[in-house]
Amino acid sequence: MRRIDARSLRGLAHPLRMQILELLELDGPATSTGLSARLGESTGTISWHLRLLAEHGYIEEEVDRGTKRERWWRVPQGQTVLNPADFRDDPETSGALKVYLRHLVEQYFERVRRYVAEDWPGEWQHAAALSDWRDLKLTPEQLIALNDDLTAVIDRHTEQNKTTLAEKTGDERAMPVVVQLQSFPRRRQ
Repeated sequence: MRRIDARSLRGLAHPLRMQILELLELDGPATSTGLSARLGESTGTISWHLRLLAEHGYIEEEVDRGTKRERWWRVPQGQTVLNPADFRDDPETSGALKVYLRHLVEQYFERVRRYVAEDWPGEWQHAAALSDWRDLKLTPEQLIALNDDLTAVIDRHTEQNKTTLAEKTGDERAMPVVVQLQSFPRRRQ
């Protein structure tokens, strides 16, 4: 597990770098040319942002793939964790934290918006869920415990998926799935 520090947060807190990282996380390794076509940016711009992401440890070059002119990039194994409380007393980092969190929420919203706009077969519509629970009253410690429990469930399914369901069962219906969960306190209005 890698914790994001102030320096690496500033290296990530840019909308285009966050988009690049998201594509590499969701779709796997890619080249600057491929990312350029998908994001509508020049290969030079994408290459520069890839190097910055690599400098901060968010991505790495896949050295066994490609050529000197075609470099493939991937997200390293392991989890990266950001604890916003680590930066609450650091005025130099608060701007980068706000940019990062705002763009992260926009990415989450965009994923859901795309899903809703797409035409999915009934079995996938039945399997998917857009839910929220509004009747909880928790202490900070209870919210931490809830998040830990939910993470453990996702981790269990992640471990099972190291060999995908399609490979285990031959089921061609298996697709990548995104799980989004937001849990936070709400002030009464």
